[in-house]
Amino acid sequence: MNPLVTRTPDPDAPVPAAPFDAPAASYDDLVARVLDGEFGPAPRSHRISVAFSTRQAVRHDGRGGGYRNEVLSLRLAAAVGSCAVEPGELPDAAVEDCVGADLAHLLEHELRPVRVAALDAYLMHVRPHTPANGARPWSLPAGSSLRKSRARARAVTALVDAPPGARVLVVGVVNSLLEALRERGMPYVPCDLKGGTTEWGEPVRTDALAEAERCDAVLASGMTLGNGSFEPLREHARRHGKPLVMFAQTGSAVLPRFLGSGVSAVCAEPYPFFWLDGGPGLIHRYGTTAPGAAR
Repeated sequence: MNPLVTRTPDPDAPVPAAPFDAPAASYDDLVARVLDGEFGPAPRSHRISVAFSTRQAVRHDGRGGGYRNEVLSLRLAAAVGSCAVEPGELPDAAVEDCVGADLAHLLEHELRPVRVAALDAYLMHVRPHTPANGARPWSLPAGSSLRKSRARARAVTALVDAPPGARVLVVGVVNSLLEALRERGMPYVPCDLKGGTTEWGEPVRTDALAEAERCDAVLASGMTLGNGSFEPLREHARRHGKPLVMFAQTGSAVLPRFLGSGVSAVCAEPYPFFWLDGGPGLIHRYGTTAPGAAR
């Protein structure tokens, strides 16, 4: 390389990780630190280029019931941040509001899902899922949606570091996760704001914090960021010293920032999610002693 040739810095290049990012004390603390520029360029200097929503309905072969998903995603350079919402709850205007808006503005948006997706996009940009930032890649096989769902579930539930017989509170019912816990012989309490029953006819509780009192570990969806229930669960886990494992399509780059501050492990799954493609996939695990090589 010619030493006389200078290169213009790429404003869209990810910012190298600091040697140690102090765990966030709370969600609001993390937002304040981002706005203060602690993690990299000022959010006001970055604008969202693309905003979109993804809607999905699924019923896996061999399963008695199905479900629907809706996700708001925001693109910042090469990064995509996401936040799941209850189907039909996101106003159509929300996507238009985000296009061309700067991150600082969106971090103060009136809609929580927009705020979460914006924070996720920024942190995905400055702290991408790489080994240098603490992520351990885990390969998902190609195949049907059910095959990929089960493979992801095994990777997620392996992060629950609890003794045999420990009762696990599962917040955000995914039948493949429950199935994987059953295979491990771990009793669980399914909990979801929608209520209902599991594939095995078990009643689904609706008050996660009340159920947490009688559980030894918590396995929770990143959707808790979008509905406001994450902080109470994190505080409960931190105060009582319980394992809290997050499986995150919502806020996959946000939740690793809480490792050591109530969160014990994260399985991060940025967009595109496993249910969008039949080919091989990749998820990223944090806070585990499992080998770092992809599987």
